[in-house]
Amino acid sequence: MTKLKKLVGACTVAMATLGATMTAEAATWRYAFEEAITDVQGVFATKFKEHIEANSDHSIQLFPYGTLGESADIMEQTQAGLLQFVDQSPGFTGSLIPEAQIFFIPYLLPETHAALDHFFRNSKAINEDFKETYAEHGLELLKMFPEGEVVVTTQEPFDKPADLDGVKVRVMTNPLLVESYKAFGATPTPLPWGEVYGGLQTNIIQGQENPLFWVESAKMYEVTDVITFTGHNNFTTAVMANKNFYDGLPAEDQKLVQDAMDSAFNYIMEYQKGLGERSLEKILEQKPEMEVVRLTEEQRQPFRDAAQEVEKKFIEMTGDSGQALLEQFKKDLKAAQAQ
Repeated sequence: MTKLKKLVGACTVAMATLGATMTAEAATWRYAFEEAITDVQGVFATKFKEHIEANSDHSIQLFPYGTLGESADIMEQTQAGLLQFVDQSPGFTGSLIPEAQIFFIPYLLPETHAALDHFFRNSKAINEDFKETYAEHGLELLKMFPEGEVVVTTQEPFDKPADLDGVKVRVMTNPLLVESYKAFGATPTPLPWGEVYGGLQTNIIQGQENPLFWVESAKMYEVTDVITFTGHNNFTTAVMANKNFYDGLPAEDQKLVQDAMDSAFNYIMEYQKGLGERSLEKILEQKPEMEVVRLTEEQRQPFRDAAQEVEKKFIEMTGDSGQALLEQFKKDLKAAQAQ
């Protein structure tokens, strides 16, 4: 009987030790992003969370826009190791990583979903060159993906750069985006996102740019009267990890993270098909008088011409590294458009 008690006691201790070890290995990872949980970044993050939690003992804690501050705040928290993952557009990261501003050269990215999909999956510039650049800033670049065609919402219609003279258009705190709207004839006005709705409401600014799903979600249609399709860009975002955290993960956890990123990317590319059209329908249901303008190729040409100046500004800002990145970008884009 004494031997049995000792055996049971030993087994209990062993199981308790094993349980403690498993608990120690399981972790809660914190992931912040710049949109609501129901927006594109939130949907991507949710799919990432689902894959991690279905295939490991780890859990993911999600922090949508505003819960931990503005974009600059969540980047600082990630670099400090308070957050393990962050989803942030190059629009904000561009101040930290000048080369990331390449996504704001107008009319550079392809306009079709198929070409975008091929580009983001296969681009050497994105999947190799950018990873090295981000690593220099303590960040592990995990995935970049497009969120949708950017439209411009304003109080008054425009179809040429001269129409934007004196129009204050809100832009992210991104030097190249400022240059883009200067080239387009407008007065670019950098503002944190939390100030945009009120700025439009009080006429401090008269326009802003975003994908249609965000125009609908953030109710930008309530404080602007015209949606203009210029075809100048597709909003891009990037998911990053704190590099010290990522490098410290065992190989199986690094693979888990990469697999979860791939799963979320595949889902979000399918999810986006028709998202812009659905968002526009919702906007027009809420505000039937909203004017929708689609610039013709002839009307877009002056804006395309202006983009050449923005490209030169990008090279001035980034030097040889930017020039090399742009050349690789164009090779990757040519391959994508050939598909």
